[in-house]
Amino acid sequence: MTLFDHPIGDANEMANGKFAARQGQLLGMVVDGSVTNGVEVRLDSDVSVERIKVGTFVTLQGSNNRFFGVVTDIALGSTDPRMKYASIPTDDVFVIQALQGTVAFGMVSVLPQLTLPDVLGDEQGPAAAKSIPDHFSRAYISSQEDVETVFGSEKDGNFWLGSPLDMETKLCLDLGELVKRSMGVFGKSGTGKTFLTRLLLAGIVQNAQASSLIFDMHSEYGWQGQDADKGVNVKGLKQLFGAKVSTFTLDDDHSRRRGLSTDETVKLGLNHIEPEDVELLRESLNLSDVAASCAYNLREKYGEESWLKEFLDSGRNGSLLELSDELQVNPGALRALYNRMGRFTRHGFMVEHSRVDTAALMIEHLERGQHVVLEFGRYGDDEAAYILVSNLLTRRIHRKYVEAKETAMGGAGKEPRPLVIVIEEAHKFLNSSVASQTIFGIIARELRKYNVTLMVIDQRPSGIDSEVLSQVGTRFSCLLDNERDIDAVLSGTSGSRALRSVLSRLESKQQALVFGHALPLPVVVRIRDYGTSFYETIEGGGDSEEEKKRKVDELFR
Repeated sequence: MTLFDHPIGDANEMANGKFAARQGQLLGMVVDGSVTNGVEVRLDSDVSVERIKVGTFVTLQGSNNRFFGVVTDIALGSTDPRMKYASIPTDDVFVIQALQGTVAFGMVSVLPQLTLPDVLGDEQGPAAAKSIPDHFSRAYISSQEDVETVFGSEKDGNFWLGSPLDMETKLCLDLGELVKRSMGVFGKSGTGKTFLTRLLLAGIVQNAQASSLIFDMHSEYGWQGQDADKGVNVKGLKQLFGAKVSTFTLDDDHSRRRGLSTDETVKLGLNHIEPEDVELLRESLNLSDVAASCAYNLREKYGEESWLKEFLDSGRNGSLLELSDELQVNPGALRALYNRMGRFTRHGFMVEHSRVDTAALMIEHLERGQHVVLEFGRYGDDEAAYILVSNLLTRRIHRKYVEAKETAMGGAGKEPRPLVIVIEEAHKFLNSSVASQTIFGIIARELRKYNVTLMVIDQRPSGIDSEVLSQVGTRFSCLLDNERDIDAVLSGTSGSRALRSVLSRLESKQQALVFGHALPLPVVVRIRDYGTSFYETIEGGGDSEEEKKRKVDELFR
């Protein structure tokens, strides 16, 4: 008999009488444990250790409480230490069967994290576990009802993210809680960060509790993206939600070649760039601290709106040496700053003076309840351009949000709509050397004070400042194999030792460990497919059915 053939129910359950057929498949009984380290469950003889995975949900039926927990480790045990060294005839089925479950047995470690209500739908709901079940308490794979009790369900307005390991039940997220604090999507390259991010963003758009501003580095979220594993195009947010999503672009030619229309073409002026942007670009542009600090001297001389244009004009006129003498700065540092900043004038999206306030235009779309995707086109391969544009626009948008929030607090206006700002390569914005100065570090530490939070996407979480990372409320981690990255993701998390084991054993595709503010306990999720069946659950807005069909046919012919 296999795990999944095991009958529901046992003598202990019948004696208890508090719940009938709500538990899943029987695993075994509790034989050891502690509140700190969790409990040890000895598997019944007919339960194969090979059928259980780290991250599986387990319900433990104690004498007075039902506990909900997760498998953190799997082991083999024996009652006779001589078995390790004895010569056992492995081809003798009778001997093996006699030993299995008596002398030799499987063990699983379970971390009980919640107590479940005795009555399904109890308003009090699950509570944090402050004890552990008795010896001989029975352990079961958690039922669908237990999972829904803990995580909610679609009928309650939650978003279906995927399924728990070895279960077909739907595991849901409360997106209203998710967007209240910044969140992070982590994982090494090729483990599905983009796939997961695309799904989360679709949920946020569908949920409509917040707007999102997506700095789309490689044009993967707006109109269409690429499923690298299957080698096919997948629909973007604009295709799924129509008029609910506005697409901006830095590279109109790139959009035109793809046969796609955009709502706005972005032009940024040199007058928009501030010395704080230069500070953030030090690493990408290979600028020394002295060279970067020259920007402040230049602003003091020429003014906030004109410093960069006047400086670049001076360089073209051959007067940098005189300028360095006047400012009393190192001429080599000033020359380096000129050479590095001059490169941006060759980008098509950069003009000397922009009369259009792109940040204000984006806010107009956001305040209408729309979501904004800024596609970088060919500039997405230029790390410095991505950092500059994202920081510049975010700083200006955040400034307007602060003003709107303070005005609302004074009773003279309404609060700005909650906003989630999405950035990739987050460690470039949030490393220890710049996090205290960048707008992204400020937003992370504000904890939604001005209705703005972040979604940070990164394959190197260890590169993010530890203080900033501690403010990331909910973390979605795909597979990580670097020890420092694992430590960073789990920092400040209770039960991190057990979670470390779970995280290191994730599959390389379509699995993630999710934990933090928006969830009652950590969970390993098998992420749902982002494809035809998902598209069918989405109600597009704005375009007619005929228009949507035309666009889809153009993109996927």
